[in-house]
Amino acid sequence: MEQAQQRSPWWWVPTLYFGQAIPYVVVMTLSVVMYKNLGISNTDIALYTGWLYLPWVIKPLWSPLVELLRTRRLWIIAMQLLLGAALALVALTTSLPQFFQISLAVLWLMAFSSATHDIAADGFYMLGLPQHQQAAFVGVRSTFYRLAMIAGQGGLVYLAGTLAEATGSVRLAWSVVFFVLAILFVLLFVYHQLMLPRPAADRPPAAGGALLRDFFATFKSFFRQPGIGVILGFLLLFRLGEAQLLKLAVPFLLDPADKGGLGLTTAQVGLVYGTIGVLALTAGGLLGGVAIARYGLKRCLWGMVLAVHVPDLVFVYLASAQPQDVYLIGASIALEQLGYGFGFAAYLMYMIMVAEGEHKTAHYAICTGFMALGMMVPGMASGWIEQQLGYQRFFIWVCVATVPAFLMAALVKIDPAFGRKQAPAALQ
Repeated sequence: MEQAQQRSPWWWVPTLYFGQAIPYVVVMTLSVVMYKNLGISNTDIALYTGWLYLPWVIKPLWSPLVELLRTRRLWIIAMQLLLGAALALVALTTSLPQFFQISLAVLWLMAFSSATHDIAADGFYMLGLPQHQQAAFVGVRSTFYRLAMIAGQGGLVYLAGTLAEATGSVRLAWSVVFFVLAILFVLLFVYHQLMLPRPAADRPPAAGGALLRDFFATFKSFFRQPGIGVILGFLLLFRLGEAQLLKLAVPFLLDPADKGGLGLTTAQVGLVYGTIGVLALTAGGLLGGVAIARYGLKRCLWGMVLAVHVPDLVFVYLASAQPQDVYLIGASIALEQLGYGFGFAAYLMYMIMVAEGEHKTAHYAICTGFMALGMMVPGMASGWIEQQLGYQRFFIWVCVATVPAFLMAALVKIDPAFGRKQAPAALQ
């Protein structure tokens, strides 16, 4: 830890977590906007980009390999170089006839690289900082993660839209965006090669067999928890409606009015959804953390379940009225995202509660895997459902799909004192 203490965390924590968020945004959001711009159907967009959640679903399964093979520092740097190469490959292939197939294969590579980077970065954060600084920099890492989301979902989408209008070529515009991202990751690779500390504890464990035994024991202990069926039901079903809405929100905003959409330009989507929406989401998350810290998770749960799901009615209104006022659309998106951010704090805090005990970190990682699975499967089906129903009835269906979340919220058991005076530690 000696070298880690000599270098201020300000030199590397912000850039590390900015770099952690960008690939996730590329895989989950930028890919959807790009494919929609290039005329891919909603069914294919939702199905194939939904599959890209898989690395985050199974991330807990290969996290021991990151610990066993080389250092976390090396994993971080290697993944950033690999991500830079993958981004450049997407940029170079936008004009090819087989671009959809090639880009999906590259996005798969990016998704696995990004999930591996997550494992290494979070582990390195704990090794590279003493405990008091880990707590102090939680807000910093969360802030730069959110800034990266705004830069990706807002700034880069806005750039793609502006370039497409200026050049008349959507493919050229997205090629430029991915080249910008590739350069960013090469710069991060070089910068972190120089600036990441070298903690003495960042080395593979001598007893690798013991680590694997602990790994299997951890899974066994997780699934032997009392009420595991309710726990898994809550983790998988809490966002059943939201998972479908999130996958189709951007296509809905981009589709013309005669197809049931709102007909926004790509640049407007970057501003309305990628910037205003993310700011509202962040504000909601902060308010949710404060509420739980003051009142406890149990008292906040029902209010937060309502906050996540009732604002989905905003999309029913937008699909019915099809307003053309960008400010009204922006305010509607902000309301929905504010409620989602506020209520999602309860979900994060519930995962922290479930993970309490001897294997806290590993159990939390398993929870995040189920969280990703709960987003992946409904998201994959959402495009086909929308094509059958149309946007207006699809968003009504999304509201119906929130019912299981209310049922599971009625079944979960929560200590009335849990969470009080303790804000969620993973609001990102």
